[in-house]
Amino acid sequence: MDRELAMEVVRVTEVAALASAYWMGRGQKTEADGAATNAMRKMFDTVSINGTVVIGEGEMDEAPMLYIGEKVGNAPFPEVDVAVDPLEGTNILAKGLPNAMSVIAIADRGNLLHAPDMYMEKLAVGPRAAGKIDLDAPIEETLRIVAEANNKRVQDCVVIILERDRHQELIENVRRAGARVRLIGDGDVSSAISTAFDDTGIDICAGIGGAPEGVIAAAALKCLGGEMQARLVPEDEDEYNRCLSMGITDPRCILKMDDLVKGDDAIFAASGVTDGELLRGVRLYGGERAETHSVVMRAKTGTVRFVRAIHMLSRKLDPSILPRRP
Repeated sequence: MDRELAMEVVRVTEVAALASAYWMGRGQKTEADGAATNAMRKMFDTVSINGTVVIGEGEMDEAPMLYIGEKVGNAPFPEVDVAVDPLEGTNILAKGLPNAMSVIAIADRGNLLHAPDMYMEKLAVGPRAAGKIDLDAPIEETLRIVAEANNKRVQDCVVIILERDRHQELIENVRRAGARVRLIGDGDVSSAISTAFDDTGIDICAGIGGAPEGVIAAAALKCLGGEMQARLVPEDEDEYNRCLSMGITDPRCILKMDDLVKGDDAIFAASGVTDGELLRGVRLYGGERAETHSVVMRAKTGTVRFVRAIHMLSRKLDPSILPRRP
């Protein structure tokens, strides 16, 4: 992979963000996700990769495009794994809430964990606490370690957690330790990434979310020098056997960064759809102009670029994927 590829990839997330932005607040999450997926798939035809989707919209018989195993790109090399979430936060976009994004992670072929669509327990921190955490440690101990690494008191720290019944004990333990909690409805990719940026105010991302989102977030944290530890949470025998078929002989083992994203290189790109801590959402101006705000990063160089772009919509979007007036 080369540095030019990073800018090609961010153009893919830009067009997906533009397409889904028209659906913000309309209460139609399926239509919004479809618009983002359609736009992203078409834009992939312009990217110089020989890519295989390893994390996407579902199995081939479940998704019409960007399905697991689908080939994307228009070149014989480089051969890469591709993980996509055309619209991370379908529910929050449908409600017009913050932190909806379009995201892509790319790594050399065979280097991304082919995570099944099941739950995953995750613990993510930024660069200063990387190498110091343990998924099996009590959250109180993790808070003490991360607070010290970030030169804070425990009561200064913020833990971001999905607001789910399964997290009630975790939330209570964080509060009992004296730290603060930020609850979110959806968007655990952006939550994990936010631990690596000081101005988000987030120190730890903890709890159980989607496994595919965990791998995508791990790719971003690899670029940023942060760390994620994870563990698959199969809910039944079929999911347990799915883990075994992936070569994970002990589905309850802790997955480290090199298990989630192998090698020394990865590319991550995201474009905001609605405003969030890390990215601004799409701005639709009068006429056919719109603005996107994106981030693109590469693990090998450690470079992080924020990209503000103005777009002429008539040259980017297929009108058939946009909402129509009743």
